[in-house]
Amino acid sequence: MAKGWHRRVNRDLWERLDAAASQRKVRWQWIERDTKNPFHQEAHILATNLASQGERLRPVPSEKQKGQPKAPIGEGLTHVDALGRPRMVDVTEKPDTRREAVAKCLVKMKAATFDLLKEGNMPKGDVLAVAQLAGIMAAKQTPHIIPLCHPVLIGDIKVEFGLDEEASVVEITTTVKSIGKTGVEMESLTATAVTALTIYDMCKAVDRGIQIDSIRLIRKSGGKSGIVNLE
Repeated sequence: MAKGWHRRVNRDLWERLDAAASQRKVRWQWIERDTKNPFHQEAHILATNLASQGERLRPVPSEKQKGQPKAPIGEGLTHVDALGRPRMVDVTEKPDTRREAVAKCLVKMKAATFDLLKEGNMPKGDVLAVAQLAGIMAAKQTPHIIPLCHPVLIGDIKVEFGLDEEASVVEITTTVKSIGKTGVEMESLTATAVTALTIYDMCKAVDRGIQIDSIRLIRKSGGKSGIVNLE
């Protein structure tokens, strides 16, 4: 877009306007400002509100970042469009493949708390049995919790526990399997996180210092990237 309009300031906004215009059929026309025109008033209000939101939301660059060239908005991020707005990824044309994701987490507690958990003597009952069910339920509810996740047909969910008596740690391992167009990493991570939170809830009456640590994806397979081992 040229039309003889000068771009002396706000070059980043001009670039965003160009990016938006390139995705649409746009015919530019200069119109004199008319404060009595209701369409002009509406456009002014919208522009002012959006500009103020941008100022509030724009992150302040660090001194190290100031000297670095800016990457185009949304580059490499599939959930962000050219203007930096969130979007759901279109997976319509992707082929169905076998998907699997494995996530882990550690729950650290006092030795006395660990003994009560292991022996099934917590006031709320069998901690690991309840936490296991919570993790399975959470995996199936992932698209209702994470806004841009696709609903997927989950074939299998496993929530397993490893007990480290010496360190008083419960290690959670969650495996989710599916055949579909998108991965199940978020389902596995969500299940792991909710399993850990349920252990905390079941044990907090006797130990409020329980720590949830190292929630991470350790392996995924399927789709374009194939097998990815992170540990």
